[in-house]
Formats: sequence, structure tokens, C-alpha cells
Amino acid sequence: MYIGRIVSVAQTDDGRLCAMYRVSSRSFPNRQAIVNKDKVTIVPKPGYEGDMLKNPYISYNCLKTVLDGEVAVLSNGSHTDPIAEKILNGTPTRDAIAMVLMALDFEKDEYATPRIVAVVDRADGSGWLGVVRSDGIEIRRMDLKPGRFFYVATYIENYISTCHSGVFPAKTVDEACDFILKGGLFADRTHPVTSVCAMASEDGFEIAIKNFEG
Repeated sequence: MYIGRIVSVAQTDDGRLCAMYRVSSRSFPNRQAIVNKDKVTIVPKPGYEGDMLKNPYISYNCLKTVLDGEVAVLSNGSHTDPIAEKILNGTPTRDAIAMVLMALDFEKDEYATPRIVAVVDRADGSGWLGVVRSDGIEIRRMDLKPGRFFYVATYIENYISTCHSGVFPAKTVDEACDFILKGGLFADRTHPVTSVCAMASEDGFEIAIKNFEG
């Protein structure tokens, strides 16, 4: 089943927060994630830079950490940075997500692709999911528990529900990348391209990326 891009919030068995993002794409699969200190950017692979002329939405910062590593924001588009900046400037997470999603709205491509976002906050242990579609907007603080995850996607499973959840087996940030890319129920979500994860550590978030290999 093709559900497009995916964001997820989770908690490891030992209680560490984790946020995950997966690029899944049928139209533009030749992309990669690049880590640059406190952010991760999705860009075309070398030789496919011209794809950006076909669709302006395919390159963006998908992860940004703020407040000295207390908060990680992951998303499928240009809303990553403004949400992170509002949180940095003191806006509550729910309000930051709401204001930015309402301002930018769903992507104006041929699929009316929803904007999705996951936010995790080490200070209060919270994990948030948000989505804006052509027919509405949802934002929810998820009831995280050890060894569980929740997710929302851009297509089909593009609404926030406790049904979109499961057992989270990852113990490391690299295992989290593997999990959302091809593990558990995500193994049945087709066209994976790359995954990006942030997992809480003693002094911030560990960040990892993983490109799908056949």
C-alpha cells in the first residue's frame, strides 16, 4: 500500500523519545537525506537536480532541533523551519504547529499533498503529530508509552488515529531508521526512499539517516 511520506513519534522500551520521518515516493525516488549539524535536508541525488524544476516541493529541511537539543521537529516540507522557530521563540508546540500549518496549508501540487509534522520535546516528554489536508487540520499530543509508536502519512492513513500505531522495537537511532524504512507494518508501505530519525540522548537528540537499498 502506498501512503506517501510518513512521520512518527515513539518511545523506546527504556522511555527515550524518538521522532521518525520517511520519504516514500513514486514520482521522485532519486532523493537523499543530508545531515548538517542540527538539521537534515532532503535533496535530489547527483544527476537529478533538474527534478526541482518539475516540483518545488521535493527539497526541504525535514528535521531541525532547537532549544539546545530539547525539541526535534520533523516534517515533509518547508514547514519544518517555521514550526521550529516559533517553538524556539516560546510558542507552545500545539500553537506553533497550528499557526504554521494553517498559514502554509496543504501543498498545491496535483495531489493536494497534505503537510504532516512530528514534534518531540525532551523537557516535558511530549510527542505531537499534526496534519493539514484539503478537508481539514488535526493536531494531537499522542499518549506515548514505552515500546509504542504512532504515525500519520500523506495519503490514505492521513488522519491522526490511535489505530495508526504499534509496537516500537528500536533501541538505537539507527534501528529506528531501519524500522520506519522497512520494519513492522512499514514493510507493507511501498516505495521507500530514505528515513531520518531523532532519538533522545542525555544531552539532546542523536540523529541518523538511512537510504533504502532494494
